[in-house]
Amino acid sequence: MFDYLIGEGMEAVEETLEQVVSTDIETLQDASVHIITSGGKRIRPRLVLLSYLACGGKDLADVYDLAAAVEMVHTATLVHDDINDHSDFRRGKVAVHKKWGRTFALLAGDFLFTKVYELMAPYGNPYNVMMSQACVKLVEGETLQAHAAKTGEIDREIYKKIIARKTASLFEVSMIMGAARAGASDEVIESMREYGYNLGMAFQLVDDILDVIGDAEEMGKPVGLDVAQGRGVVVAEGVANGSGGYTNGAPAAVAQQLEDDDPVKKMMDRMRDSGALELAKMQAAEMGERARKSLKPLAESNIKDALDELVDMVVDRSK
Repeated sequence: MFDYLIGEGMEAVEETLEQVVSTDIETLQDASVHIITSGGKRIRPRLVLLSYLACGGKDLADVYDLAAAVEMVHTATLVHDDINDHSDFRRGKVAVHKKWGRTFALLAGDFLFTKVYELMAPYGNPYNVMMSQACVKLVEGETLQAHAAKTGEIDREIYKKIIARKTASLFEVSMIMGAARAGASDEVIESMREYGYNLGMAFQLVDDILDVIGDAEEMGKPVGLDVAQGRGVVVAEGVANGSGGYTNGAPAAVAQQLEDDDPVKKMMDRMRDSGALELAKMQAAEMGERARKSLKPLAESNIKDALDELVDMVVDRSK
């Protein structure tokens, strides 16, 4: 019954995502559907559904639009990220900016962000406040990351601040909104927030590890971009440890090697040999365990088991 509920819920979220971007402006419609139907892990909307059920929610349909709104925010950021990163592919498809051009990609991303308001409006406060705060954190995190990439000023603390805001913020709000909508106590909501935060941190740590060792075809996007642009946990660890040949930040290392054959590959090889990867894997596992411990206030159930299994899926994933 539980699996059926979640499956039905996720199907409803997919339908909502496609329906809400309906417009008579053909380019917006096509670009939006292109990225929305390109797949993805859909972890964030799943967290909304699981948190709601775990905290005693009875009518799962009550949070379908909340779940869709969180995924819509995430999808909008991907469109803009691909422009900033000069990435040609996303989720195995041609990136929006490559197919429609930079201007239309920016507008499509803005369109998706605007549609979040439409999904959130019926819930009123405090849910709109929760979402707006998460979006502010996300933009702050992306700005910190762009600054770090430009200046080469990145270390463990800066990296942690970046991923806490750009990634963990949406994981947190997914858990918080689901729990609050179910009528959970402040104590339980805080536990759900901690789960979301730690899971989000682990997710981004693994994502950045895969940027070094992942398979581009399996992941559906280019690898090595974060390393090349001086971002990511492995770069941060390399700078902090003084390993991998970095002195004044990764961008300086990139500039120094521009004349070498395949400089990104050489940098990635250095990162593999520096020990930063293993340290990052340990950190991801630690954050995963913290997420698991946050589930303690929940009664034993299939839903709690699903949240527990999600930790393993995030930490052990290969794409």
